[in-house]
Formats: sequence, C-alpha cells, structure tokens
Amino acid sequence: MKRKRLLGSLFGLLLLSACLWLAWQANTFLTSAPETPGKQVLFDVLPGARLAQVAAALEHKGCVTSASKFRWLAHWKQCENRLQAGRFALNTGWTPDRVLHELVNGRPVLFRVTVPEGLTWWQTARLLENAGFVHFEDFSQIVMDPDFLRHYGIPFASAEGFLMPDTYLLPKKDVVDASQARAVAGRMVDNFWNRAASLWPDGKVPGRDALRTCTILASIVEKETAVDAERARVAGVYRNRLDRGMLLQADPTVIYGLGENFDGNLRRSHLDDGKNPYNTYQRSGLPPGPICSFGTAALSAALHPEAHKYLYFVAKVDGGEHVFSTNIEEHNRAVRRYLQNRRQWKNGQKTSQPSDLPARVK
Repeated sequence: MKRKRLLGSLFGLLLLSACLWLAWQANTFLTSAPETPGKQVLFDVLPGARLAQVAAALEHKGCVTSASKFRWLAHWKQCENRLQAGRFALNTGWTPDRVLHELVNGRPVLFRVTVPEGLTWWQTARLLENAGFVHFEDFSQIVMDPDFLRHYGIPFASAEGFLMPDTYLLPKKDVVDASQARAVAGRMVDNFWNRAASLWPDGKVPGRDALRTCTILASIVEKETAVDAERARVAGVYRNRLDRGMLLQADPTVIYGLGENFDGNLRRSHLDDGKNPYNTYQRSGLPPGPICSFGTAALSAALHPEAHKYLYFVAKVDGGEHVFSTNIEEHNRAVRRYLQNRRQWKNGQKTSQPSDLPARVK
C-alpha cells in the first residue's frame, strides 16, 4: 500500500510539474514579444489562407516565436476563421495576443484584390466596387475620360484592354470618391505599360496603328482560348483572315458589343445585326477597340502570331482545345466531330445552345 501511495504521489507530482511547465510556457509565450525593441513588418494574409499557413508565416517573419502556440491561441479565442485578408503593418515587439487582435480586428494598410484575365471594363468596375475600392460610376467615367486616356497614351475611346489583369494590393478610404477610382485605374494602366515593356519589338512601343491592332487582336485571342499553346495559332488565324480580307466572325466581339445586357445566349439576330459596331460577322476588319483585359501571353501571341495557313478553328469539346483547318471542307468535318463530341459530352442533356444558331465555330 505504501508503495502504491508513493507511486501515486510521484505521478501526481509529475502531473503537477507538467501542468506548471505548460502554464509557464503559455504565460511566457503570451506575455513576451519576439524582439525588444521591435521593428515593423508588413505581413500579407491571402484570401482563404488557413490558420496553419498564417501562423507558420508569422513565425518565419519573426512576428511570433511559435506557430503551434499561435494556433492554440487562435483556437482558444475562437478566432481561427476570423482572420482578414490584406497587408498588415505588424511589429515584432508586439505580444502574440496583440498580433492576433490586429489580424482579426485591425485595418489592413493594403487590401488584396485579384482581377482575372478576360474581364470587360464594366466587369472589372463591378469587381472593384464589390471589394470596396471604387464606385462603379466613378470608375466608368475615369476609363472613358479623354484627359485620362491622353495622359496614359491609350488610343481608344476607353481604357478597355489596358486595365492589366493582376493581383493588386490597394488602400481603402473611409470615404470612397472619384480620386480613388482614378488612382486605381491609373495603377492598372501603369501596370499594363510596365508588363508590356519587355514584349514590344525592338523594345519600343508600337506606333498608334500598330498598337491599336495588336491590343485589339490580343483581346480577341484572350477570349477565344485559354490554352497557352494555342494563343499564337489563334492569332495567326485572325491575321490570315485580315490579310485575305475575310470577315473575322468572332463571337466574343459580337457579345462585347451587346454590353452588360447580354443574357448569355448568342442568337442569330445578334449575328445579323449590322448596327452593332463590334459585329465582325457583318463588319470587315478589326472591331473599334479591345473587348477585354488580356494577359501578357495573349499580347505576346498578337505580336508574334504563328505563321501557318489555317483559316478556321472549332473546339474539340466545349471549353477545350481546338481543331484548326485550312479550308472549309476540313472545317466542316471538324464541326461535325465537334457536334458529335458535344452530344456525347452532354450525355443527352438539353444544352443552352439556341435553336436558331449553329454551334459556336470559327
């Protein structure tokens, strides 16, 4: 019995020691800063980032001494799903609790927003408005302001095509006004010129006419294919059509001309509408301007189109790669294969393709 009591006492002492050690560790972590004096650290929290990722990055940056203990703190305070996205000005002289409070309740110095490739200017404006950076009306006025366009060397009636797709870190104001819209639009156009600088032939910006051609063509390429390996080939098809005086017959240009009211169904009446200035089924040559924001891959393809004899292309299946043809007979056979693949892909289900319009082919 004495031995059992002795072992029990020893176990209790060990347990108490462990608890005291853990309490000391927790208290030391909670009350101590990584550095004294501390220094400011700009810290990014990506949208959708997990607590474990954030904690590991905080430890790597020297903002906390232990990622695992920071995770424990966030769980204890029920903050694991409340971290904000953005860029924060933290300090290595802060306690972990202060760091967590800043990430949950603080105001980021910069907020992250991603503008994907292929958006129109009005889709970009809606995205930025929903993120709290601009008002739609302010942005729409800026991208069509003649002084703004002249200042940034944009040879069109709007900044369409020059609002560079990218991930931006932007400030937010308590009161959003037109100056914020101008600053954001200017930042995006500056980014376009900076990213395009390495692509221009001989390192020089093309003349006005050449610039117009390559940016319009790049925007069409951006909308026609998401396959990087096909971009230069698609650009070559449209270059060949232009050289031969053929109509471009690009569905995305027609859709762009329909504007924000397009309901997702491209109809025969749309293709027959000669009043739409972007209807390349009815109007020869390039449309009046770019039809979306495009990435550098599409711009490179427009500047360096693949040399070939293809004049037509059609998707293998919806959203996939394309089959390219040099003549209408080959193209018609490819279209028939596309329609067969499409029926198999849809597995007999009714599609949204309008009954008065053939499959979308080029």
